[in-house]
Amino acid sequence: MFSRFFRREPHGPGPVPPVLDTDTALDDHALRHARDRAQAGDWIAARDVVTVAGADWELRSRRIVVLCEAAAQNDAWLYDWLRSAPEDPAAVTIYAATLATRAGDARGDAPASRTSPEQFRAFKELSDAAAVASRRAITLAGPHDPTPFIELLGAAFADGRVDTPEFRELLAEAKRRDPYHFDLHLTVVSLLCQKWFGSHEQMFTAAREVAAAAPPGANVVMMPFLAHFEFAMREYGWDQRTPESLAACSRHFQRPEVQAELDSWAAKWRAGVPRPGRAMTCRHWLALAYFLSGRRAETKAVLDEIGPYVGSTLAWAYFLPSTEEGFLTAWRWANT
Repeated sequence: MFSRFFRREPHGPGPVPPVLDTDTALDDHALRHARDRAQAGDWIAARDVVTVAGADWELRSRRIVVLCEAAAQNDAWLYDWLRSAPEDPAAVTIYAATLATRAGDARGDAPASRTSPEQFRAFKELSDAAAVASRRAITLAGPHDPTPFIELLGAAFADGRVDTPEFRELLAEAKRRDPYHFDLHLTVVSLLCQKWFGSHEQMFTAAREVAAAAPPGANVVMMPFLAHFEFAMREYGWDQRTPESLAACSRHFQRPEVQAELDSWAAKWRAGVPRPGRAMTCRHWLALAYFLSGRRAETKAVLDEIGPYVGSTLAWAYFLPSTEEGFLTAWRWANT
């Protein structure tokens, strides 16, 4: 069955797949509009879209991430903002996040064995600069904003220092400010996975603990899905995307105990009102897990909720050649 997923065949009779929307802002149309205006020179639009997020720190963080991705390609508007308001914590945080984005781009997404010393050097230098900017953003941030703390925690991807007093203090303060912030725990679970600086056990513990403690509807309740994706990819599909690796990963998700666990987290997430900042990411995780589990009706139902909003959801590319190909593979399977 899985071999046909890797063949490029013309679309035959049947439902026509959606035209995919790969904008990283996903269904946040206010953010799209503000980002486009900023790129045209109106930095005030970027400031305002961050400001109106208010105390929804997860939404604020998500908007900052999308704006920094834009600034990584064209930063003229960001420097105009910084010149006009050099102590605006949002501007300084976006600057720090932009440097971190450029660090990731410099390293690339290949495994360490296929990453050159020059790439690692650029990654480290830009990550260090991002950490300096994040520390400045922390000094400017309000007493409840966790965003620059999360940015600084992300600097550990460059140096691996996840078991130091500074890291623990930053993590504790970020949790105090917003204990169930999706991007905070995304950073922590990712750092603790085996492909970075932890182990499967550490990763699953971190994911399950926060999911259990969070209230119904919190997007962080879905963090164990990420842990299972990381586990399956590392154990059965490391450095390959083949029909055989897809089949092996799918066998993990088809285990009754895995399905039972993920169903319980999905039910808790559905039991509340998800915060908008990362709800679409969670829908993608749910659809992917259903697809890997071979649950066609459930996959289709969630894909219908998602619509065309694919963005750059990375998890699809853990198991299939790319995000877009992975999503369309699941869509065609679910709609046959």
